[in-house]
Order: sequence, then structure tokens, then C-alpha cells
Amino acid sequence: MDGYWASGEPPVSASSCCCTTMSSSTPSTANGTDSKAYKGDRSPCGPSRVLHVRKVPIEVCEAEVISLGIPFGKVTNLLMLKGKNQAFIEMASEEAAITMVNYYTTATPHVRNQPVYIQYSNHRELKTDNLPNQGRAQAALQAVNAVHSGNMSLTGTATASDGGLMPGQSPVLRIIVENLYYPVSLEVLHQIFSKFGTVLKIITFTKNNQFQALLQYADPMNAHHAKMALDGQNIYNGCCTLRVEFSKLTSLNVKYNNDKSRDFTRLDLPSGDGQPTLDPSMQTAFGIISSPYPGAAGFAPAIGFPQAGLSMQAMPGALGPLTIPSSAMTGRMTIHGMNPTTIHSVLLVSNLNPDSISPHELFILFGVYGDVHRVKILFNKKENALIQMADATQAQLAMSHLNGQRLYGKVIRVTISKHQTVQLPREGQEDQGLTKDFSGSPLHRFKKPGSKNFQNIFPPSATLHLSNIPPSTTDDFLKDLFASSGYTVKAFKFFQKDRKMALIQLGSVEEAIQALIVLHNHDLGENHHLRVSFSKSTI
Repeated sequence: MDGYWASGEPPVSASSCCCTTMSSSTPSTANGTDSKAYKGDRSPCGPSRVLHVRKVPIEVCEAEVISLGIPFGKVTNLLMLKGKNQAFIEMASEEAAITMVNYYTTATPHVRNQPVYIQYSNHRELKTDNLPNQGRAQAALQAVNAVHSGNMSLTGTATASDGGLMPGQSPVLRIIVENLYYPVSLEVLHQIFSKFGTVLKIITFTKNNQFQALLQYADPMNAHHAKMALDGQNIYNGCCTLRVEFSKLTSLNVKYNNDKSRDFTRLDLPSGDGQPTLDPSMQTAFGIISSPYPGAAGFAPAIGFPQAGLSMQAMPGALGPLTIPSSAMTGRMTIHGMNPTTIHSVLLVSNLNPDSISPHELFILFGVYGDVHRVKILFNKKENALIQMADATQAQLAMSHLNGQRLYGKVIRVTISKHQTVQLPREGQEDQGLTKDFSGSPLHRFKKPGSKNFQNIFPPSATLHLSNIPPSTTDDFLKDLFASSGYTVKAFKFFQKDRKMALIQLGSVEEAIQALIVLHNHDLGENHHLRVSFSKSTI
């Protein structure tokens, strides 16, 4: 390893491979790391586009490690240290690396059914030109990036016909559940797959005596990530094995919201009273057999199971311990999504900067991921706040995207609160304006059923998507608007086909978060208010 240098730093070794230091005399485990050297309470090093991966199984190939980074952007280099069960991944941008670390902080990735751990490296880039045995890594990089190049589009609405998506990159997954010992409901599938992105629609059906489902994500990259992580995993210990593949369909047409189909963007759909949930063309294509029972997966209500609670086997980035209610044991699982307003819809946000944050600012930020009904900054602990979202799905979405982000110099923590609602202050109670009700706000992004906003939900990034721009507004005006507010403008680009929209790249993800808070709904004149959201694209 003497030939490896990164930006003038010492060569990678057991003592310099990441921000935690290990002396050369520290005893190693079989995984090539000392568990005592990687305690979670150690201070993390600063963001870098080079990421250090630990506890990599020795039999893993280069492509499997590269696939960890693909959902978040282009992987530009790879260094495998198989003898130490470690690897280094270099992403194309620091923003992609930050998004990747934030995601895997809350959803531990697995390779070959083994958990691996990812953190920032203290190296700024990988220089592997003079290293032996790098041919396989470079070949794997070229192959994987060739398959995944061209996935990103400015609008996020490209289809296979206009070249936006590569073959096999549909946002729709086809799921087959093998060894179906226990019933698997639509709700269970939603809980598993929503860990990887926004699930828009699910249809369950039986074909060839197998329980199957079609599941549509907002973004094909979410579908790729879910397929990569979940294919071949068991929902329950030793049974209910998931087989996941891309569907040839690019969109699902759901007519009814019931226990066999659901459109999460359309709460107004009828239940259908047990009628077929697919349109005739889709039924013909898939040879659907309509279930004769109202229960999950076509199980008769008479079927019972002695256990009321099952502990799901841990799955990569998806399933933690999950207690299945006794109603599921009879094949009649309640779909929380049908009435989710009071179930785990309150978030606890901690480590806020009390000198800079307000209920309105939290409303704007968390409103990117759902409709915020109430915000309460705690009177005696102003670094903590409670945020009530419209439903549990939106609360989970906000938590997964915002936990671990930097806001006004502080890394915030977002968890599900034990409270079911945020109480408004009683009349005459001192509150100092720390509690606000936003349930009637005109700034909610997701009130309209079927809104395109559901399909454009992305993690915080340094690039912002701007919309509702008046025709007379110039790029210089918008760049000056952000610069005069204290933000570093690195790049700007109007959409070629629609000058009502643009992308602006700022100096960091933290700057972009603060700019969104400050400038969303900014009055641009001509009866236009600026709309700001995070972009999945870069300029």
C-alpha cells in the first residue's frame, strides 16, 4: 500500500483509513477492525466524497460494493482492501456522499446478508493509478456506470421513450412472495419498501397460486435501491421470501383503495367493495385471479395463527423489529394508510439552534416532505420541537430525509415522538409564540390529490429546484436574490423547455436548506411567489 496517496495524505493503512485512529499495535478482529475503535459516540470527521466501508465480507466482488453508491450518484473510483475487510468508495461529488452517509446512518446497508458500515474518509480523493490489482475495480466501475448512466433527468418525469430511463429502470417493481407461510398484506409491503423512497401505488394479486404485487416508486432510483437490497430476503424468519424484479410497466392505474390495492396520492378513491382493482388490460396481461376473501393475500378469515407477535428478520435498510397485530393472523390486517392522521405522525426534533429557528422555519423545511399541521418549540428546552405531520407516511418520509442534516450550524436529530398530537396552548398560557397551527396554511404542498409534488420528493442537496418564475425574471436577478441573502451561488440554469423553472447550485447542502427556508414563497412580483424544493439533478 506504499504507493497510495490521497491529496498528499499518508498512504491508507489501518491507522489512517478513516477519521477514527487506530495504532498499529491495536489488535484486530477477523473483520480487520477493532470494534472498540469504532464506537458510535466518536466525533465524525468532516464530509468527503471518499467514503470508508468497513466489515466487507471477503467474498464480495467489486460491483457489489459499487452498487452501494449507485443510488446516490456516479461512483468515480474504488479501492478494495479485501485482507482488511474494508473498501473505499469515491463519489463524483461531496453532495452525493453526504446523501449516501445520511441515508445509511438510518438504514444499515447489507452485502451478502452481512451489515456493512459507511463513514466519511479523511481522504479527499482516491489516487489508485500506481496500485496493483486495480484492473478489476476499474472494469467494474466502467461496467456499472455504463448501465446506470443517463438515469437522471431535470424534470424527473422522463420515460423510456424519451431516453430518460435505461432499460430495466422502471419505477415499478414486480414482487413475488415465495414460501408464504404467513399472510403478507399490502401494509407490510408498504412498510418494507417505503424505507427506500416514496411509494406511490401498490397492487397485490394472485397468479399461478403465488402472492404477487406491483409497487410503484416516485423515482426509478428508489426502485433500483430496493431491488438491490431486498431481492432474496425473508420477511419473517425462514419464510415469506421476496423475489424482486423490474416491471415492464412504467406506471400503475389504481382504481380502488382497499386491502388489495392502494394509491397513496389519492385518498379520495372508493374502496370498490371487493371489485377487481386492475383495469382490464392489466388483468389480461398478468392473468389475475381475484381473491375471494377480503383478507390479505387471499387468506380465508378462518385461518388462525397461535402467535400474536412476530419479530421480522432484520433486512438491509428496511425491516427492524415489527410486531404484527393479531388482526393480521386472520388475514384481516388493518391498513393504517386509510386513516393515518393520528398514528405516529408527530416528530421530535432535537439539537436545534434555539437562537435561529422558529415554528415557521420548521414548517417550511418539514413541509418539503409532507403537510405540517402544527409545530411546537418546547418552552423550557428550545433546542427541541414537536412537529405534527398530516399522516404517518409523511412523518417517516421527513424523518428519513432530515435526520442528521445540518441546520444553522447544528446537526439535527429527528425521531418519531410518543405523542399522537401537538397540543395548542390553553388560553392565557404563556407560550411566547412557540406553538403554531398551520393546518389551514395555503403553503401545503400535498393537499391536492395526485399532485406532481408527490413524485418530486428528494433528499436535501446543494442544488435547488425553482419554479413559478415570472417570464420577465432573468437569471442574474435570481442569482442576485440568493447571493444577497448570503448564499454562495456556484451555478444556475433555466430549464430549456420551460423558463418557469430553473436549477441553482449553492455552496453546500446546509446553505441550500437555509435558502429553501428563507426564499420559498418569496414574492417575485407579477403575482408570482417562488417555489423552492430540493433537486435530484446537478448542473
